[in-house]
Order: sequence, then C-alpha cells, then structure tokens
Amino acid sequence: MEGLIYSEKVRSNLTTALFVDLVLIFLVLFSWRYGVVGWRFTPRLFLFLVFFFLFYTFNYRTLKIHITENDLVLRFGLVRWRTALSNIQSCAVDDSPWWIKYGGAGVHFASVRGIYRAYFNFLEGPRILITFKEKQGLVQALVFSTGQPVEILELLKNRIGG
Repeated sequence: MEGLIYSEKVRSNLTTALFVDLVLIFLVLFSWRYGVVGWRFTPRLFLFLVFFFLFYTFNYRTLKIHITENDLVLRFGLVRWRTALSNIQSCAVDDSPWWIKYGGAGVHFASVRGIYRAYFNFLEGPRILITFKEKQGLVQALVFSTGQPVEILELLKNRIGG
C-alpha cells in the first residue's frame, strides 16, 4: 500500500469462538429437525444459519487496519472501508453504551446519540471512534477495534491537527 504509515492486524479468539459455537449449535439443530420432519422450513432455516455463521467465522477473523498519508482503510475479510484523513473531524476512545458496544461483532451499524455509526469490531478490546466532517453515505462516524488505541489516536490527531 503506497504511503503506508501504520499497519495492524487485530484478531479475537472470543469472537471466533462465538461464531464457531453458533455454527455447531445450528448444525446440531439442523440435524435434529431434518431427522424429525425432513426437508421443511425449519431445517432449511437452520442450515442457512450454519452457512451464515460459517461465513462470519472466516470473514470476521482478522481486522486489518492501514493508515496511509491520505486514508484510513479497514478491511474485515470481504468488507472494506476507506476514509480520507481530510474527512476526519475528531477521534477518541469509543463512547458507545454497553448494549451497543457488546451487542455485535463484525460489521454492523447503529445510531448512538443521534449519530449513525458503522462498527468494525470484535466483542472485546479497545475501540476508537472517528467522526466525519462529511457523511459517508448515511454514516457520520466509524468505530473500530484496535490493539494499539493510544498509538492510533496520537497518529490520527497529528494528521488531522487535533
């Protein structure tokens, strides 16, 4: 990546274990219901959920964070987010309420205090909140997990003049 000034890969064994557990639970439920009722709606739903959480297990295993001279880039498997550093208004430690903070892993969206946020996160660990000068689509802020919040905050504040 051209002009790379920071790079990090973040993983979470807890989040991966949660997704693997969900795959196994729905696989057992599928097997049980398929054995009882055959190929009907409920077994199909459980099989769909097996594949859904199998995708989550692999796609949301590693969050890659790259900061270049011009951009902040997050990549969670097939999902990518790019924000120009010039569009960052502020950055701080995430201030989400606990039910939002721990209510999901992977990529999800939520409105907190009237601000629509995109989340690229794991179940545990520190998170950074980035607010935008101009919305990216409907999104006004971005939250992401990191193992180095102090280093990233310092780097971004120096780049945006905060």
